Amino acid sequence: MDTSVSPRTVTGRVDVHPRGFGFLTVQKPGTPEVLSAFIPPPDLNPLFAGDVVSATVTASGEGRWTASGLSLVERTRTVVYGEVVSRKGAFFLRIDKEVSNTDWPLDPGTTAVQHNDAVVARIADGKVVLLYRLEPGADRSLERVIARHGLHRDFPSEVVQEALRAKETPHALGGARRDLRSIPTVTVDAPSTRDIDDAISVLPAGPDGAVRLLVSIADVSESVKENTPLDLEARARATSVYLAGRVLPMLPEELSAHWLSLVPNEERHCLTVELRIDPDGRVTAADVYESLIRSWARLNYDEVAAFLDDNSISPAMEPVREAMPWFRLASARLAVSRAARGGMAMSRDEARFTFDTATGAVSGLAGEKDTSAHNMIERFMVAANEAIATWLMTRGVPTVYRVHEQPDPQRVADVNAFALHSGFAAGFGAQITPLALAAFDRQISGAKAEAALRSVLRRSLGPSRYTVKPGPHFGLAAQLYLHFTSPIRRYADLAVHRLIKAYLHGRRDFVHEDPEIEKLSQHINVRARSASRAEVDRHHELEARFMSTRIGQQFPARIVRVKPFGLVAQLDGMWVEGMVPAEGLAGGPYRPDTRELSMVGKTRTFTVGMPINVKVVSTDEQLGRVEFALVE
Repeated sequence: MDTSVSPRTVTGRVDVHPRGFGFLTVQKPGTPEVLSAFIPPPDLNPLFAGDVVSATVTASGEGRWTASGLSLVERTRTVVYGEVVSRKGAFFLRIDKEVSNTDWPLDPGTTAVQHNDAVVARIADGKVVLLYRLEPGADRSLERVIARHGLHRDFPSEVVQEALRAKETPHALGGARRDLRSIPTVTVDAPSTRDIDDAISVLPAGPDGAVRLLVSIADVSESVKENTPLDLEARARATSVYLAGRVLPMLPEELSAHWLSLVPNEERHCLTVELRIDPDGRVTAADVYESLIRSWARLNYDEVAAFLDDNSISPAMEPVREAMPWFRLASARLAVSRAARGGMAMSRDEARFTFDTATGAVSGLAGEKDTSAHNMIERFMVAANEAIATWLMTRGVPTVYRVHEQPDPQRVADVNAFALHSGFAAGFGAQITPLALAAFDRQISGAKAEAALRSVLRRSLGPSRYTVKPGPHFGLAAQLYLHFTSPIRRYADLAVHRLIKAYLHGRRDFVHEDPEIEKLSQHINVRARSASRAEVDRHHELEARFMSTRIGQQFPARIVRVKPFGLVAQLDGMWVEGMVPAEGLAGGPYRPDTRELSMVGKTRTFTVGMPINVKVVSTDEQLGRVEFALVE
C-alpha cells in the first residue's frame, strides 16, 4: 500500500495482541494488500477484537503506521468469556486476552458470583452482562475458545423443537425416487460417528469393462426447509466445529443422528450421483437423481482397510462380500486417474487428544494415520464432488463452488526455499504445475518430519474458498469442484443439494453467477475461517496443557514458521508446536528476512524446514503457547 500519503482516514478491523496493544487491519479493495496500523494500549481499551472502526492512520519515516482517533462503526462480537475480579465491592470481568486488553465492569444480574469465577457474558452499553457462570471443574479453555470465535454453543429451543418435529414426522418413502434398496450399499465411518451422511454402492463391470459407482448422500434439504428457524440456525453456523473433546454441530443431534443418518437396515431418502468409470479410471458419465436407499452394512475404516490390504472379511461385511472387490477396483481406477493429472492428496495424518473418562483431563496425544480405507472413501467423495460441479455447470445452474487458486510466483519461490532447507529438492520453476506438486508430495510422503513438511506446504499453497464464480481447484488438479457429500455438517453442501433438486423439479430461471449465492459463499467463508481458527486454538491450548507436565524434557523438532519475535518449531511425530524466542538465540540479534523464511543473525541463520533440538521451557494454556529453548 502506498505509504507516501499520510495521514489518512480508513475503516478497518481491530486485532488484539495478548501483550495489551493492538492493530488496525485494513484490506485494500480488490487486492490481497493489507495495511496494518499499531493501536496503542490506551486507545484499545474501549474496543474488542473484531470491532470495525474508523481511524486516522499516520506513517512514520520508516513506513510504520499508527492508528489514532478510533471510532466504533460496528461491533460484531456479542459475547465474551472472562474471569471475575472483585474490587472494592464491585465486580469486573478479566476478559480473554485475545479479545480485550482491559477489565470491564460486570453486571452479574441475579447470579451469585465470586472472585475468579469463569463466566460468559454479553456485551451491552459499555459493560458486560452475565449470561451464565461455569460450573466448578468445567473446561475453561473450551468455553474461552467458543466465545472468542463467536461460535454457537447451544441450539435455541424453537430450533430443537423443529428438529424433533422433523424427526417424528415420517416422510412418504418412494414416490418419484429411484429405488436402490436392492443394490448392495454400505457406509464406511469411524465407529463413533453418529451422523452418517454418505453411502456407497457399486455395479460390476459389464462387457465394456466400465463399473458404476453410486455415491448416495442424505437428503437433508427434505427435512431442513429454507428460511425456517432450523435452516436459519444452520446457515448462521455454516459448519460443524470439531473442538477436541466437544463437537458443535451444524444441525441438532435429534435430527442429524436419527432420521437423516444413513443407519443400516433403514430406508432413507438420498441424492445419488452415479458415475461410470471406464477401465482407464476416467469418469465418462454422471447421472444425478433423488433416490431411496437401504444401507446393507455399517463398516468401519479398520475392517475395510483389512479387506483392501489382505482380503479379510469381517462379519459385518458378509452381506456385501461380493461387492467389496468392485469397490477396490473402482478405488484403484480413480487413483490411477488422479495420479495422472497430479495435485496433492487431501488426506493427512492427524493428532487427536485422548481424555480420561473419569476426570476429563488430557491423558495423551496420539497420531492417527490414514488407511487404505480412508483413501478409498476420499477418492469416491472427490469424484462425486467433481461430477456434481460439472453437472451443474453444464446446465447453467449457479452454485457454491470450491476454488483454490494457483500459487503466485513468490509463493512458489517460498516452497522451493522451504524444500531445500528441509533436505528436499522441489525444483519448481516460476509456477507449480499439478504434476510437479504431486511429485513433491510423493517425495515427502513417509518422511520422518512429514507432518511438519506438509503443514508448511499447505500454508504456502494458500487456502481454498467458496464462490459462485467457477474456477479450478489447484490442489486437487480439478477443473471444477464443490462440496456435495456432507450436508449434515456443511451448509455449502446443503445449498448445493437445494440447487440440484430445484433443477430436477423443473426450475430453469437461474441467474448467472447469482449475487445471492455469492453473498452466501462469503458468509460461509467467514464462518469456516472462524471454525478453523477455533479448532486450531483449542488444539494449541490442549498442547500447552499436555506439555505442562513435560517441562525440561528435550525433543527433536523442525522449524515450520519464522515470526518477527522467534521461531515456531513442531516436535517430530507429536504435532506439538512451540515458540523459540529470538531473544534467547545465541549469536543475536536476529531479524527475519523479508519473506519470513529465515531468521538471520550475525553468524548464523535459522530457516524454515531446518531440524533442531529443543527443550520445553514453559507453557501458557490461556494463550495456547508452549515455549521452547534451543538445545545445541
